[in-house]
Formats: sequence, structure tokens, C-alpha cells
Amino acid sequence: MNKLIATLIAGLFATSVFAQTAAPAAPAAPAAAATQAAKADVKEKKADVKANAMEAKTAAKADAKVADAKADAKETKVKAHHKAVKAKTKAKASATEAKVDAKEAAPAAPK
Repeated sequence: MNKLIATLIAGLFATSVFAQTAAPAAPAAPAAAATQAAKADVKEKKADVKANAMEAKTAAKADAKVADAKADAKETKVKAHHKAVKAKTKAKASATEAKVDAKEAAPAAPK
């Protein structure tokens, strides 16, 4: 009977030792899962930052193109205005010249 009790007690100790060593192994798996989740979060944040940077870069390019287009439009407008003023001045000069020629060509009316 002593052998039986000794075997039962030895089995009890063996199972308790086995249970104690298995318990720390179980939290290690969630820690690995947590690590993978953290890595996934970091990757997601990096992707968000990269996407935001690309969006900002695209917006900056678009703003630069708009500013360039506005500058070109203003330059074209100034050139057109300059041409119009030049044409008006030329037309006025031609009209004045025509009046002078008409006065010279017409005989003076006697009084």
C-alpha cells in the first residue's frame, strides 16, 4: 500500500509540475498575437502616413499648376490689353490724320 500511495503522490506532483510549466506557455501565444497585431497597426499607420504624404504632394502639384495657369492667364490678359490700347491709339492717329487730310483737301469756303 505504501507503494500505491507513493505512486499516487508522485503522479500528483508530476501533474502539478506539468501544469505549472504549461501555464506560462499559454500567455506566450497571446503575446505573439499581440505582437503581430502591434506590427499590423504599425504597418497600417505607415500606410496612412504614406497615403497622406502622397495626397499632400498631389495637392501641392495641383496648386502649383493652378497658380501657373493663373499667371499665364494674367500675362495673356495684359498682352491683349496692350494690343488693344495700341490699336486704339493707332486708330485715333489715323482718324486725326484723316481729318487733317480732309481739311487740307477741302477748299476754304469764302465768307
